Amino acid sequence: MKYITRCVVLSTALLIQNFILKAQPVMETGGQKMPNEWIDKDTHHKVVKLSRIEGNSLSFYFHNNPFWGGKMVFYNTGKEGKQLFSVDLKTLKTEQVTHQPAPMTGELVGQKTGNVYYQIQDTVYSTNINTKETRTLFVFPKNYRGSIATINADETKFAGSRASDEQKEILKKYPEKSEFFNRIFDAHLPNDLFTIDIKSKKLNKIHTENTWLGHVQFSPVDPALLMFCHEGPWHKVDRIWTININTKEVKLMHKRTMDMEIAGHEWLAPDGKTIWYDLQQPRSVKFYVGGTNINTLKETKYELQRDEWSIHFNISPDEKLFCGDGANDTQVAKAKDAMWIYLFTPQGNKFMSEKLVNMKHHGYKLEPNVHFSPDGKWIIFRANFEGSEGVYAAEIARR
Repeated sequence: MKYITRCVVLSTALLIQNFILKAQPVMETGGQKMPNEWIDKDTHHKVVKLSRIEGNSLSFYFHNNPFWGGKMVFYNTGKEGKQLFSVDLKTLKTEQVTHQPAPMTGELVGQKTGNVYYQIQDTVYSTNINTKETRTLFVFPKNYRGSIATINADETKFAGSRASDEQKEILKKYPEKSEFFNRIFDAHLPNDLFTIDIKSKKLNKIHTENTWLGHVQFSPVDPALLMFCHEGPWHKVDRIWTININTKEVKLMHKRTMDMEIAGHEWLAPDGKTIWYDLQQPRSVKFYVGGTNINTLKETKYELQRDEWSIHFNISPDEKLFCGDGANDTQVAKAKDAMWIYLFTPQGNKFMSEKLVNMKHHGYKLEPNVHFSPDGKWIIFRANFEGSEGVYAAEIARR
């Protein structure tokens, strides 16, 4: 009897699996117009298109949290120009959030209020994801034009960095990264970190250095802790720093230990205790994802192979898994087979990898910028493998 029951269970499971495979075509990802859902033939993981609207769609940069209330916010460039939209991650219903007459910048979703914060020229706005109520929050003075980059955990302050006028001129004169990157670094011009109190409208310069500052991120937990970086060639800078916006105490989070070592593309863990980053010791030779405990400065690192290196990494909500968006052979790792969306599972001091999506038809000038979904079951990324830009989700469970 037990044998018969077991056979029935196995048969049912096979029928369900066959039904799923028939309902969702098994096919090569990209190089053609894709259906809304399919199974990647090389990985056997399900891929779902989240941006099912006309125009080009882009998900947020990898360290900016786009989720709130079961929805994800993304950009779309359509009939009204560049606007913000939301997609319900269960029903896949899409709603337009903003209707602004001019292009916007900023990728900030308030985790308390469900407001989306963005900037148009010198003015900062908020729009609520559900109600669509829009408010003007701040206007930069004419003698101090900056850009917001992050909002703190209790949604009371923005922060950002501001370059000198001389630095802006270099960028204007040399718009390509290959032309401006070293020029700006070598100039050592003054840069500020600033905060804006949303209620009082007060702008405060909290830190100034004669070096290029950027990648500004507030802690998701501590409203007073701000992370920033020294921009420039990674092998020439100790890049990752924090500042307490109240005490102005500045701390280095990772100091290079050898010639040509690099650390960068840093982000904060969901619990706010660790800063994670791409670590190479030395550059393009040994590859790790490194982490520094903000309080103790104790460091952790997980080794990965050259072909597993990714432009950006990220961590799951429960902080047990990592993901990566892969790379092509023009990137720093010079990998021959890294054009994949990856899932990484720590085992000891190494990563065990699993390929989720074959990205061979994706143009990596558009960086995929991976995110875990809030339930930890999907990896969300942007891609152009259909010939236009869209937002997709790969299921971690294998079909």
